[in-house]
Amino acid sequence: MGDSAFTIQTIFDPIFLLNLGIGLFLSFAAALCIYYMFYGGLALIFSSGDDEKIKSAMGTIRYAVIGLVVAFLALGFIFLLGNVANFAVGEYISFERIRDALTLVFERLFNGPNSAASMVGDYY
Repeated sequence: MGDSAFTIQTIFDPIFLLNLGIGLFLSFAAALCIYYMFYGGLALIFSSGDDEKIKSAMGTIRYAVIGLVVAFLALGFIFLLGNVANFAVGEYISFERIRDALTLVFERLFNGPNSAASMVGDYY
């Protein structure tokens, strides 16, 4: 791919896009979980002993954690389904590739075209 790891070939590479999409999905799910846990915690603090408000706040926290677990289980289900179908999902999707894809995009987004991530080498 040349000097830059973020060329047109990388941008339109389906494996890169798949890993980036999964990474963005999991990051979004984690951010929502943190937000709703914080919101539920504040609701619990300000419930002032009202049983109905306490139940509501605990439900918010519970469902935030369940949502995050479901998001990561969905990724595990993809790996399981790939193994059952005798398709090597691990060759295409891995946490290392997800991390690299997110790092590459965010480095380019926040540091410009001459960032350190663009000098790392190939994505693969």
